[in-house]
Amino acid sequence: MKYAEVILPLPLARIFTYSIPDEMIPFVRNYCLVTVPFGSKRTYTAIVKAIHDRRPDSSFECKEISAVLVDSPVIFPIQMRFWEWITSYYLCNTGDVYKAALPPGFLVNDNKKHYTPPKEVFIRLTTVCNDEDVLNALFSSLKRAKQQERMLLAFAELSKPFQPELTREISRKELLKVNGMHASVLDGLIKRGILETYEKESSQIQLYSDNNCELTVLTEAQQTALYEIQAVFKTKSVCLLHGISACGKTEIYTHLIHDTLQQGHHVLYLLPEIAVTDKITERLSRVFGSKLLVCHSGLSDNKRIEVWNRLLHAGESMLVVGVRSSIFLPFENIGLVIVDDEHDTSYRQQDPTPRYHARNAAIMLAHLHGARTLLGSATPSLESYYNAGSKKYGFVSMKTRYGNAPDPQILIANIKDLKRRKMMKDSLFSPILKEKMEDALKRDEQIVIFQNRRGFTLVMECKSCGHVVRCMNCDVSLTCHKQTNRLVCHYCGYSVAIQAVCPSCGGKEMKAAGFGTEKVEEEIATLFPDVRSSRLDFDTARTRGAFQRILNSFELGKSKILIGTQMLTKGLDTKQVSVVGVLNADSLMNVPDFRSHERAFQLMMQISRLACRSNQQGTVVIQTSQPEHALIQAVKEFDYKRMAIEQLNERKTFGYPPYFRLIVLVFRSGNEKILEQITARYAELLQAELEERVIPPFAPPVNRLQALHVRHIMLKIETNLPVPHIRGILDKVFSQMKSFAGFSKVDLHYEVDN
Repeated sequence: MKYAEVILPLPLARIFTYSIPDEMIPFVRNYCLVTVPFGSKRTYTAIVKAIHDRRPDSSFECKEISAVLVDSPVIFPIQMRFWEWITSYYLCNTGDVYKAALPPGFLVNDNKKHYTPPKEVFIRLTTVCNDEDVLNALFSSLKRAKQQERMLLAFAELSKPFQPELTREISRKELLKVNGMHASVLDGLIKRGILETYEKESSQIQLYSDNNCELTVLTEAQQTALYEIQAVFKTKSVCLLHGISACGKTEIYTHLIHDTLQQGHHVLYLLPEIAVTDKITERLSRVFGSKLLVCHSGLSDNKRIEVWNRLLHAGESMLVVGVRSSIFLPFENIGLVIVDDEHDTSYRQQDPTPRYHARNAAIMLAHLHGARTLLGSATPSLESYYNAGSKKYGFVSMKTRYGNAPDPQILIANIKDLKRRKMMKDSLFSPILKEKMEDALKRDEQIVIFQNRRGFTLVMECKSCGHVVRCMNCDVSLTCHKQTNRLVCHYCGYSVAIQAVCPSCGGKEMKAAGFGTEKVEEEIATLFPDVRSSRLDFDTARTRGAFQRILNSFELGKSKILIGTQMLTKGLDTKQVSVVGVLNADSLMNVPDFRSHERAFQLMMQISRLACRSNQQGTVVIQTSQPEHALIQAVKEFDYKRMAIEQLNERKTFGYPPYFRLIVLVFRSGNEKILEQITARYAELLQAELEERVIPPFAPPVNRLQALHVRHIMLKIETNLPVPHIRGILDKVFSQMKSFAGFSKVDLHYEVDN
């Protein structure tokens, strides 16, 4: 009897053993997909990890595999090693990783139908007629059947059956479309035995044609950077490319990709957002053509499976462009991994588990393949910058913009002083920003206004009693959305109609505080009534299509002013922007998070990039009540190094990354009393093992989400302490807590390198 160890797509730590029926033994192999019964009524798709003949513990019933779904491996052994690393480092279960890695269409549960590749009908000459002389004779016999003659002629012209270098397959759909005749005419040729049909798997993904475009000639600065990167890769596996915005990093990537593909290796090119992929793939497709595959969560299940299978069975080196989930694709032989905008927070997967950071995971993926990793950014994460400074990574810098475009001029508006002097009364815009906007519009140029909060106002408060309208499920105030006339929770989606009467005291004076993009849009309409503006935030761009329409409209000049949140940094590319306004820099800096200053700097630098123009200097106006703040001054001077040194010194003093590794234990429960008891006991057990490395339980800034109370316990771990050792301690404490009353009512997950 043969047995299979399988992984189920469930949040379970262990693997399960199933017997293999005799008739299935020839078809079951490592990493193939099978369906198995689980529990009394459920059926799941499992992946086979190992096959053996050792009978499991006889005290348990060993169930049989129900069916073999895919009898060939769907991953390579190296993917399993990668899954095991993800499981170990990010403190999750292999089942979670398996479920996240494979396209959902592979995972048949219960009575759901398994994925079958779509097929299309194609047309060809029958064996008897597949001869040039015979075909010529057939044309003579069809003189009286003019429509059939024209149909056969159209087929011959399209398929070129006797010109091997030009022959191609013709689908039934294409032939009828080009010919414009009724299907009955084609059916007549088939009945005569001249043509025949056959089925073939059809492609649903966009396949790029080979245009054989030449690589762009690099500038002197780009060529120097390329040589330096290649030199780094001779001694180090990871290189950080710190290139200011608009310096032409993508062209350097293209040359590196070309060289790697020529060597017969795959390339993975990671981007932070789906929105950025269209423009990048358009450029890359001109050079790499059919070698290019694109993968992101916006693809349908069938398309994701097709991308998966194309890479799994690729007979040549491929370039894959994708977002964070692309790290799970079945690569066999990666030579290069590029992580563009490596600092971007979108590389972190939050929910559901596994909660991983795609940049760090990509570095490990490349390491497993013996490949090189290039991290690119205009404002690198402090972890990467520190690793480069400590010689763990190589480092290459680019300080020249493409075409020698000048840095934009950055002006600081002191809104605290302006409000005191009543120069911003009832306005969100400082006089200097208004002036620059007016000048730009007179020159028929474009403007970008950044406010990183959507909605109209952030808080609705009663003037009489001070009551703030809050979410019934979360510990947050509701945001006013004037267009829909509702107060909305941005965490759980709960909403109520805007209230004219205070629900607490019955007072009739409800005042609004704070402002979001809706209010900015309203004031711009008042200031510039004849100018068309548009808004880019989650409310206006919920779909990829809507997002692209807003960007295209602005890039084509149909709107002159674009208001938006940080979505502005994702894919906007226009040379007509001469003025950028940051309305509230304080809201970026004052977030209760040790990374807030780093992220504020990165965001303001990314927004400032929009004013980089090749022919003249753009202007950025930053509004703040702290004009002398060190971070604001660093932004004004484009001084990344100053910001980095100050922030790294603070983190070293207070024990934060990159000097320590953070692991946050996140506890959630509907019962706050039980939650506090559990977290207090949990912390005691952890402190007995890890001592001062344990930060006692605390409530996060938003301590109730979706009707669940939230508490955190933070661990600050030395970077040289082995991860398996920490996992062993956490597993031990978790086991001890299982017997604690009320523990089953608490949900727990880990966030590593948070």
